[in-house]
Amino acid sequence: MPRPGSRRSRRKSSAEAALAATLAIAALLAAGPARADEAGTVAVEGDAIPRPLTGEPGDPTRGRAIVASRQKGLCLLCHPAPIPEERFQGNLAPDLAGVGSRLTEGQLRLRLVDGRRLNPDTIMPSYHRTEGLERVGPAWRGRTVLTAQEIEDVVAFLAGLRD
Repeated sequence: MPRPGSRRSRRKSSAEAALAATLAIAALLAAGPARADEAGTVAVEGDAIPRPLTGEPGDPTRGRAIVASRQKGLCLLCHPAPIPEERFQGNLAPDLAGVGSRLTEGQLRLRLVDGRRLNPDTIMPSYHRTEGLERVGPAWRGRTVLTAQEIEDVVAFLAGLRD
């Protein structure tokens, strides 16, 4: 049995956390869509989607609610974020504090829409992609996890997280 704090113990807890994150994401996808939002074609330029997905600006308050939600975005399962009232934040993915200083709105948008375009091995879900996915539950086929407006809301919130 590994001693608490030992390298073997930390590896085991990281592996357990990764498994928990994967299972939670699978549960989100298995639960079925909340809406029938079709993902449109988006113009990717380099490492970004420079133009908004909607004509309406994102609402950072709604975006914060999506990021903090344990049912909708599940962001805090993997990412820590400056949302102090939410306990048990993840440590598998980059900290969202200051992300608006590190990435442009377009870079944030691409990571949310389809992060696999940048990192094919990411465990982060593609929140606004419907094509080329594997093992998609019948209720989710042809549907996105977040609507285009919800993507814009999350982008607005994350872009405002500056150091």
